[in-house]
Amino acid sequence: MHAITVKAPGGPDVMEWTELRDPEPGPGEVLLDVAATAVNRADLLQRQGHYPPPPGASEIIGLEASGVVAALGEGVTGWRVGDEVCALLAGGGYATKVAVPAGQLLPVPAGVDLVTAASLPEVACTVWSNLVLHARLRAGETLLVHGGAGGIGTHAIQVGKALGARVAVTAGSADRLARCAELGADVLVNHREQDFVAEVGGADVVLDNMGAAYLSRNVAVLNPDGRLVVIGMQGGRKAELDLGKLLAKRATVTGTGLRARPLDGPSGKARIIAEVRENLWPLVAAGRVKPVVHAVYPLAEAAAAHRAMDDGSVVGKLVLTA
Repeated sequence: MHAITVKAPGGPDVMEWTELRDPEPGPGEVLLDVAATAVNRADLLQRQGHYPPPPGASEIIGLEASGVVAALGEGVTGWRVGDEVCALLAGGGYATKVAVPAGQLLPVPAGVDLVTAASLPEVACTVWSNLVLHARLRAGETLLVHGGAGGIGTHAIQVGKALGARVAVTAGSADRLARCAELGADVLVNHREQDFVAEVGGADVVLDNMGAAYLSRNVAVLNPDGRLVVIGMQGGRKAELDLGKLLAKRATVTGTGLRARPLDGPSGKARIIAEVRENLWPLVAAGRVKPVVHAVYPLAEAAAAHRAMDDGSVVGKLVLTA
């Protein structure tokens, strides 16, 4: 197979198109002939040496892929060679073949082509697990999404609206906010010019990718019984938390991650995959939640895609075709 490898941590140019030995599916795994993968912020961190894969995962970058089932490992049921699927990965997506636990496979949603499907697993599993399984977002509540124009944000807006929530977003330009509005966002906040606490007024659920930089204001914007879910640290790792304000609001602050979760268990990836397949995929098939793909690059040109994400102009996802 061919894959993108990283010769040493650094900028986009440290990635190389390399020929490697084909992976083989182990027990409970499926081998995919990869059609496409997608770029996530975590990929850039891994390339820079800041986000190593969990133990046992592939060293190759890439947290999702779409493709065709090429082989089944021992004990796999429910899938056949030739099935078109997409998959959540702990690593290995930037390659022409990848082995993945069968419990992390999803069928390609109805109405979505195989290449575009590569943009869905990471955002779908992240958003559904955090907004629905963890934060219990309900119709009539207000959801605040930071980074509304990104891959997670564009998906979260649509899921929030499909669930009947009022959706507020932050983004850094009028153009990016306009795209959020097209996806259904009700309240648009330019974080470079406006205070989201004042503009939003109150939120029942906050989905935050900033971490430390927004912690105090996120707590301030929460309504009574509000839920703050931190999924990123683009604004730093450490901040002071006023527990008095948290207690007064009966609020919760939770940090969650997806990549290092086990396959099985109540918070495992297999459960999240099953929930997404049962509850979110029908919304995708109905066109109520749509993939948002900014651009498509050949996998061999992954460095160009990373540079595009670095410059801050991407809305939604970047897809890499194998």
